[in-house]
Amino acid sequence: MSEVADQDVFIGQDVVIGVDGCPGGWVGTLVPILQSGADYTAQFAEAHVRLFKTFAEILISEPHLLCVAVDIPIGLPDRVGTGGRSCDVQARKVLGARQSAIFSMPSRDAVMCSDYREACDVALATSDPPRKISKQAFHLFPKIREVDTLLSPELQRRVVECHPEVAFWALNGETALDTPKKVKSRPNPDGIAFRRQLLESVGYSTALLEGQPFPRSKVGADDILDACVNAWSALRIVQGEAKRFPEHPETDRLGLRMEIWG
Repeated sequence: MSEVADQDVFIGQDVVIGVDGCPGGWVGTLVPILQSGADYTAQFAEAHVRLFKTFAEILISEPHLLCVAVDIPIGLPDRVGTGGRSCDVQARKVLGARQSAIFSMPSRDAVMCSDYREACDVALATSDPPRKISKQAFHLFPKIREVDTLLSPELQRRVVECHPEVAFWALNGETALDTPKKVKSRPNPDGIAFRRQLLESVGYSTALLEGQPFPRSKVGADDILDACVNAWSALRIVQGEAKRFPEHPETDRLGLRMEIWG
């Protein structure tokens, strides 16, 4: 079961969720949505943060779930060229100094490997030019596999890949942020403060953005901010206003679109 930051629930309301992987599982920001005809309005001031042990729990967490925007690669290529998937390459172009936030996805067969050396060998054989994978990328593979196992082209209509730095770029007037969230794997106060300011500008409460409802060993402050900005993108996806990289995505062997939203 998920852990909830407070006791209120969105009974009978439409909801969007922004999700980020974290040491404790998956942190999700749930935002209730009001619909009037074809218009959707998010109640960011009423947002909740929950911690889910598995991604499957997220999909059944709310009966009126319009969109899940998650920071995890969806759609895995059979072979990769320079820079990874086309969506990785295209999204990276708008990030300026934050380009390294988007790592190059290796092939599907490499991601399915649970042994690092084997994954590197497979990655070498399925990339052009041949290249291994970083330990940092390898540690994400279990979560990528967890989502991949659940997804189908039909479910991808409402479960989409969304990169937080691309979302913050969009929220910042389509201007790349020049301040990182972390420096040498530690939170950067200036980067955190600026992202909180951007999120407050769309209606998120200071209490939610500055709160720490879960142990830091399970959820970092930056994880909550990433989930919040992904929820903002989820609303824009529902509204038809979000940016997609590339505009016309390719699909993998399972029919999953390889795209990044922001």
